[in-house]
Parts: sequence; structure tokens; C-alpha cells
Amino acid sequence: MSIHDRNAIPVSRRHFLIGASLTGAGLVIGFRPTASSAAAPNAFEAGAFIRIPAEGKIVFVISPVEMGQGIYTAVAMLLAEELDVPLDQVELEHAPADPARYANTLLGDQITGGSLSIRGVYEQMRKAGATARIMLVNAAARGWDVAPETCTVEAGQVVHAASNRRARYGSLVEAAAAQPVPQDVPLKPATDFKVIGRAVRRLDSPQKVNGSAKFGIDARPDGVSFAAIAICPHFGGTLRAVEDAPARAVKGVKQVVRTEDAVAVVADNTGAARKGLAALAIDWDPGPNGMLSLADLEARAEEAIGGNALPHKKEGDVDKAEAEHGPVHEFIYRLPILTHTAMEPLNCTLHVRDDGCEVWVGTQVMGRVRQAVADVTGLPVEKVVVHNHLLGGGFGRRLDVDSVIAAAKIARQVDGPVKVTWSREEDIRHDCYRYLNYSKVTATLGADGMPVSWRHRVIGPAVMARWMPAFVQDGIDLDIMAGAESPYAIPNKYTDFVRHEAPDGMLTGNWRGVGATRNIPPIEGGIDELAHLAGIDPLDYRRRLLQHKPRLLGVLELAAEKAGWTTAPAQGTGRGIAVAEDFGSFSAMIAEVGIADDGGLRVDRIVCAVDCGQVINPDTVEAQIQSGIVYGLSAALYGRITVRNGAVVEGNFDDSPVLRIHETPKIEVHIVPSSEAPGGIGELGTPGVAPSLFNAIFAATGKRLRSLPIDQSGLRRV
Repeated sequence: MSIHDRNAIPVSRRHFLIGASLTGAGLVIGFRPTASSAAAPNAFEAGAFIRIPAEGKIVFVISPVEMGQGIYTAVAMLLAEELDVPLDQVELEHAPADPARYANTLLGDQITGGSLSIRGVYEQMRKAGATARIMLVNAAARGWDVAPETCTVEAGQVVHAASNRRARYGSLVEAAAAQPVPQDVPLKPATDFKVIGRAVRRLDSPQKVNGSAKFGIDARPDGVSFAAIAICPHFGGTLRAVEDAPARAVKGVKQVVRTEDAVAVVADNTGAARKGLAALAIDWDPGPNGMLSLADLEARAEEAIGGNALPHKKEGDVDKAEAEHGPVHEFIYRLPILTHTAMEPLNCTLHVRDDGCEVWVGTQVMGRVRQAVADVTGLPVEKVVVHNHLLGGGFGRRLDVDSVIAAAKIARQVDGPVKVTWSREEDIRHDCYRYLNYSKVTATLGADGMPVSWRHRVIGPAVMARWMPAFVQDGIDLDIMAGAESPYAIPNKYTDFVRHEAPDGMLTGNWRGVGATRNIPPIEGGIDELAHLAGIDPLDYRRRLLQHKPRLLGVLELAAEKAGWTTAPAQGTGRGIAVAEDFGSFSAMIAEVGIADDGGLRVDRIVCAVDCGQVINPDTVEAQIQSGIVYGLSAALYGRITVRNGAVVEGNFDDSPVLRIHETPKIEVHIVPSSEAPGGIGELGTPGVAPSLFNAIFAATGKRLRSLPIDQSGLRRV
């Protein structure tokens, strides 16, 4: 198995290519003849997902990008299942930047994010594979003069058992290309799956282990120069002046490039570029935010809690319920500013010429990269070629193109290709942050202790207003409100939204788990607080309120069983529950924590049960949940960005730490078998971490926490 850049690999002269895309009219299968020589009149070129050469391995073109989540393997499994070809007989190829062919069917753009990859390609890929299979079978049957229904497929061959004849797919390509494209092809029933649902080793792992896998930061076109960049540290600030003579005196430095809010040193190598950057004397204009502090931002968020809110969803009559069933219990949860901290720092390599531009980058939004570079350079978008690469982590950070725009502004001033690499400090201090998010929850209880009313006010930015306006309706950012209405059977519920933006110049964006990471903590923390007020076991409390949600109830029961909820925890430890329904999937998480003699927190164990519908690769599901839990633990224990003088203070892992190996608890993942449509999994493991810890800490200490990151000092039992 190998992973190729489609823009760099020539297409074989004799191959069968099937392209599949979903349009308003339904699935379209098409062929387009090449401008090939007369020696290969039946060759075909350009298509979306499958290329079958006369000789050699079958090529699968993968439209979602691979950023560690295992999507290349999962998509290959979908195609291989219906085409009936072993995975060791295929090669994988990055899709080029082409939203017309490779847009996610649910988003309408070439985007990898939102736990929408499998949901967007599940039927599409299977239909592409099934269509290719049927056309190959029809071609073989026609050549053998037998009925197609008497033929089967097996490991990349068409088989006619009655006459003991076999034909490799490659030998049938020209005949298959002459077949009419079938419509509404039947797909395999789940009972016939040979690949889907099986544990499969990641197809991209060998190259990542031996170092041959190419990430964006590995791009090295001929003649490339290397640039280090410094961006104005103040939100909305600009570059006033720079003394660059000391930098130009550094061996290997070629030039110093200025933009309106940044300066870059271009050199023969990264080391020289970094030395040159350090030698610069830069005068920044801090702009209007030069005096801002985190305390200022938090005070503004506190004030916004009582601000004008837009109604989101309503069930029953909350006002009446509160009047009849007081007292009203109020809980305010406060979540901090968070950074993404992907392992691979931001980077982009460009070669801007008068007649076009090439871009080498790892991105979640290939089409947007292409358009952004066209906008900066003034080139027609069709003159911009984007070479896709593996991503060393995305988490939503690479859904934005600010780093590409910055690199393009630099590359316009450089002869030849230039690689712009951000330091870790620039990466952290100029992120598209998950901004401050506060929630105010109020509830009343009936005589039986069960909730009668529930209000949830969400205070935070409308990221989608900038990033994808279609997700904003009547002023409501549907992403930030995801799951805000609570899954529980409460007769009177009301949710509303107070839009509260970051200061100008501070970019806010999507963060792994998106709206659920904002809303699950106050919902699951709040419902746990109500269970305590009612004197009812938190598990039983949720059971009573989830009878109408069988799949959510199912993961709750499974997690409780596997965690041993009915057995008493060890002295000085506590367990906490959190459930989440989002991304088309369901999860329940139980954290078990202990308190050290000095009052510090120890996370001992996390048990997570998931129902994500039809599982493609169970190994990937388990790995993704584990990854999401570790990511969520890092944020819950350490995640916090602070601000001084209008600039982010933190800059590296010493002051913005992530979870270390020795701190990682035992993590157990249990998957509910299901034949339902696949749901998302990449973000499902993150939202439940913080609230399960909140609730476990309360069980262990009697202290109720409502703010992140968790204050780990003085957690001895009260």
C-alpha cells in the first residue's frame, strides 16, 4: 500500500476509471476519454474514486484527508467491500483540491471535520464500489456469453464457477468501460460483509513507522527556501517597523519579508531562518487591544450572562413550572479559552509564479486553501494547484486558512518555492481558539425529586457566522448550540443563546468536539447536581430520564456494567457519569478518580461505551475514543489560555502542558453492536471527559466544581 499525491503521479495509459459523485439528481457515474494517443484509444482518465489499471494495483482516491483518525483505511474498506478486492491489492491516493468532485455530501464542500467523513461517504463509496463491480461482472459475462447473475466476484476476479473460468479485474477494463453505467445498484446486506466491521490494521501505519509518509512539513520542492515567521502578538496589532540588518548578516539568510502584521526571514535552511528572526529588532503597534487582560475578557463574559438572548428551543412552559415548583436551582459553568496544539505545527509551502501557483500543505479544507491562495495572489483559482499531504493532527485548527494566507503573502515576495513554518510559540499564540464559553443552567424539581423544568443559556461566539454562515439560523449558531437542549425527558425545557465574541483580531474557531464540548459539561454536571439534591443515585436518575432514548440508555447501562457501578469504589475514590448524544452517535463515560494525601487529583480509570451505528473498523473506533479521552483530559486538567496586554501569554508545552504518559488513566472502550447508519466517532470521546471528572470529584470529595481547567489543589474531602 502506498499513498500518492495525485497531482504528482501520472495516470496510466490503459486503465478503467470509475467516478462517482452525489448531485441533486442522485448518484452520477461517468467516464471521460483522455487526450491519449491512438495507441490507447480506449483509455479513460479523470474520475473520482476508483482507478483499475490493466496491470498493477487498484487505486482508491480518498476524498477526506487523513489526520490520524484512520479515515483512509475506513474509506478503503468501504470501496473494497463492494468491489470485493483485498486491501493488499490496493493503493491509496490523496484526492486533489476539487470540491466539484470531492465535496463532502453533507457539507457541500471539500471539508474533513465535524465527525462527518464516514457519514458523508458511507453510501457514496459503497455505491461507487458496487457500480464498478457490476460493470466488471457484466463485461466478463458478455465475453463468456453467460448470464451475469451466474457470475460472482472473489478477491479482485470475476468467477464463473460452472465453466471454471476466472478473469482479473485488470483484464476486463476496456470491456467494462464499454458497458452502460447501471443506476441504483444494490448494495451488499450487512450479513454478507467481509471487510466492513472487521478489525483492520491501518493502511498508512507502515509508512508512518518507517518515515516515508509525507506530511505538509515534509514538503521540499526543488529550489525551496525556508522561512520563519513572527506575527504581531497583540490581537489586531500591526507591524510598525523592523530593523533587519542583524538578520541579513546571519549566514544563509536571503531576505526579510514584511506584511501588514508579520515579518518573515527567508534563508537556505530553517536554522538560519530562525536565527535571523531572533536577530530582528521589531516594533509592533499593539492597536486597540493593547491593554486587554484575561480578567477583562472574563468580566465581559460574566456580564453577557445577563445580556439579550436569542431563543433556541422550547418545550412546555418553563415560566409556569418555575412558579409552581420552586425553588429554582441555578448553576453557572465556565469554560476557558483553549488552543488546539496539534503535534505538527502550522506550515505551508508555496511557489508563486506569474502563470500559476503550487501549494504543498496539510489541510482539512483543500478547496478553501485553493481559493484563499487565488485571492491573495490574484491568480485564477484554476491556476492554483494544491498538493495534499497527511496532517500531523487537525482537531479543527486546520479548518482555517489563516496560516496559508500568511504564507501566500510571504511567497509573493520570494523567487522560487518557500516553506513557511510556524514555531510552537506562534502556533499557540495565533490559534483559532475555542473562546470563553459560559453556561447558566436553572431547574426546578417535582415532589419526587425529578426535574420539572430546565433552562440552559449558552454564552459564546458564533464561529459559524464566519466559517459557514449556513449553520446560523435566526441569529443562532447551530454548532455552539449542539445538544444544548439536553437529552433528558423533562416536560418543560428552554434554551437560548447570547452571542459573545472575542475581541477583534482574536480568531475563534472549531475545536475537537465542537458544540458538545461546550454543552455536555453544564448539562451532565447540572443533572448530577439535581440527582444529589433529590437524593437519588446518579445512574438511576439518568435511567428514569432516558427511557425515551433507547440507544443512549443502552450505552449508559453498558458503561455502568463495565465500570462496576453497583460495587463500592475504594476508599478515597469516586465515580462520575456523563452521557453524550451528538455526531449521530451515543456515548456514556464513567470516570474513576482518587485524591492523593496532598489533595491532588489522580485519574485512575475511564470507561466509555459507544453506539456509533454500523462500525467500519472497530480498531479505529477504539483508538479514536481513546484519543478523544486523552485530548479531553489534557484540556480538563491543563487547558487554559491567558491574556496580558492584548496578547496570549502561553507559548509552548512548558506553560501550556498536555497530558503525559504517566498521567494517562486506564481507558476501556466498549462498542455496542449496531446495524444503524454510521455515526461520527472522531469527536465523540472528548465531550464527556470534563463532566465525568466533575461528578467523580464530587463523589470522592463532596466538592462541586463548575469551572475548567480543574483546580487540583486542596481536593481533600470536605
